[in-house]
Amino acid sequence: ISPVGQVRDVTRDLNEEQAAKLIVAYEPVWAIGTGMVATPQSAQDAANAIRNDLKTTLAEGSDSVRILYGGSVTSKNVAELISQPDVDGFLIGGAALDVEELAKIARLALKSTKSRN
Repeated sequence: ISPVGQVRDVTRDLNEEQAAKLIVAYEPVWAIGTGMVATPQSAQDAANAIRNDLKTTLAEGSDSVRILYGGSVTSKNVAELISQPDVDGFLIGGAALDVEELAKIARLALKSTKSRN
Protein backbone atom coordinates (compact mmCIF):
# COMPACT_ATOMS: atom_id res chain seq x y z
CA ILE A 1 0.00 0.00 0.00
CA SER A 2 1.32 3.44 -0.84
CA PRO A 3 1.71 6.05 1.91
CA VAL A 4 -1.04 8.04 0.22
CA GLY A 5 -3.45 5.09 0.39
CA GLN A 6 -2.66 4.50 4.05
CA VAL A 7 -3.21 8.16 4.91
CA ARG A 8 -6.47 8.24 2.97
CA ASP A 9 -7.72 5.24 4.94
CA VAL A 10 -7.25 7.25 8.15
CA THR A 11 -8.35 10.71 7.02
CA ARG A 12 -11.49 10.04 5.02
CA ASP A 13 -13.78 10.14 8.08
CA LEU A 14 -12.13 12.97 10.03
CA ASN A 15 -14.04 16.10 10.88
CA GLU A 16 -12.37 19.53 10.66
CA GLU A 17 -11.43 19.63 14.36
CA GLN A 18 -9.79 16.19 14.19
CA ALA A 19 -7.96 17.08 10.98
CA ALA A 20 -6.48 20.18 12.62
CA LYS A 21 -4.72 17.91 15.17
CA LEU A 22 -3.42 15.37 12.66
CA ILE A 23 0.27 14.51 12.42
CA VAL A 24 1.42 12.08 9.75
CA ALA A 25 4.69 10.19 10.21
CA TYR A 26 6.11 8.51 7.12
CA GLU A 27 9.00 6.09 6.88
CA PRO A 28 9.78 4.12 3.72
CA VAL A 29 9.41 0.38 4.32
CA TRP A 30 12.92 -0.24 3.02
CA ALA A 31 14.34 2.17 5.63
CA ILE A 32 12.84 0.52 8.70
CA GLY A 33 15.66 -0.80 10.85
CA THR A 34 18.18 -0.71 7.99
CA GLY A 35 20.13 2.47 8.68
CA MET A 36 19.31 3.58 5.13
CA VAL A 37 17.89 7.05 4.64
CA ALA A 38 15.91 8.49 1.77
CA THR A 39 17.46 11.24 -0.28
CA PRO A 40 16.07 14.66 0.59
CA GLN A 41 14.24 14.69 -2.75
CA SER A 42 12.73 11.26 -2.12
CA ALA A 43 11.52 12.35 1.34
CA GLN A 44 10.08 15.51 -0.23
CA ASP A 45 8.35 13.55 -3.00
CA ALA A 46 6.64 11.26 -0.47
CA ALA A 47 5.66 14.14 1.84
CA ASN A 48 4.37 16.14 -1.12
CA ALA A 49 2.28 13.19 -2.37
CA ILE A 50 0.79 12.85 1.11
CA ARG A 51 0.10 16.60 1.37
CA ASN A 52 -1.51 16.71 -2.08
CA ASP A 53 -3.77 13.80 -1.18
CA LEU A 54 -4.70 15.51 2.08
CA LYS A 55 -5.85 18.50 0.04
CA THR A 56 -8.43 16.30 -1.66
CA THR A 57 -9.65 14.61 1.53
CA LEU A 58 -9.35 17.46 4.06
CA ALA A 59 -9.53 20.56 1.83
CA GLU A 60 -8.57 23.60 3.93
CA GLY A 61 -7.43 21.51 6.91
CA SER A 62 -4.58 19.99 4.91
CA ASP A 63 -2.20 22.91 5.48
CA SER A 64 -2.29 22.44 9.25
CA VAL A 65 -1.25 18.78 9.05
CA ARG A 66 2.37 18.20 10.05
CA ILE A 67 4.22 15.58 8.01
CA LEU A 68 7.15 13.92 9.77
CA TYR A 69 9.84 11.87 8.08
CA GLY A 70 11.28 8.84 9.84
CA GLY A 71 14.09 6.71 8.55
CA SER A 72 17.60 6.91 9.95
CA VAL A 73 17.53 10.63 10.66
CA THR A 74 20.87 11.75 12.08
CA SER A 75 22.72 14.98 12.72
CA LYS A 76 24.48 14.39 9.40
CA ASN A 77 21.31 14.46 7.28
CA VAL A 78 18.76 16.42 9.30
CA ALA A 79 19.49 19.85 7.77
CA GLU A 80 19.03 18.61 4.20
CA LEU A 81 15.86 16.72 5.09
CA ILE A 82 14.19 19.58 7.01
CA SER A 83 14.97 21.98 4.16
CA GLN A 84 12.34 20.20 2.05
CA PRO A 85 9.12 22.25 1.88
CA ASP A 86 6.74 19.44 2.85
CA VAL A 87 8.89 17.81 5.55
CA ASP A 88 7.77 19.44 8.81
CA GLY A 89 9.76 17.37 11.29
CA PHE A 90 10.98 13.92 12.19
CA LEU A 91 10.11 10.69 13.86
CA ILE A 92 13.47 9.87 15.43
CA GLY A 93 14.30 6.22 15.97
CA GLY A 94 17.68 4.82 16.94
CA ALA A 95 19.35 8.23 17.15
CA ALA A 96 17.08 9.01 20.13
CA LEU A 97 18.99 6.42 22.16
CA ASP A 98 21.99 8.77 22.23
CA VAL A 99 20.93 11.92 24.09
CA GLU A 100 23.78 14.01 22.64
CA GLU A 101 22.91 12.96 19.08
CA LEU A 102 19.22 13.63 19.69
CA ALA A 103 20.00 17.09 21.08
CA LYS A 104 22.23 17.83 18.09
CA ILE A 105 19.46 16.74 15.68
CA ALA A 106 16.97 18.97 17.50
CA ARG A 107 19.32 21.99 17.41
CA LEU A 108 20.12 21.53 13.72
CA ALA A 109 16.46 21.02 12.77
CA LEU A 110 15.40 24.09 14.75
CA LYS A 111 18.16 26.21 13.21
CA SER A 112 17.27 25.02 9.69
CA THR A 113 13.53 25.54 10.28
CA LYS A 114 14.09 29.10 11.45
CA SER A 115 16.15 29.87 8.36
CA ARG A 116 13.44 28.57 5.99
CA ASN A 117 10.64 30.64 7.58
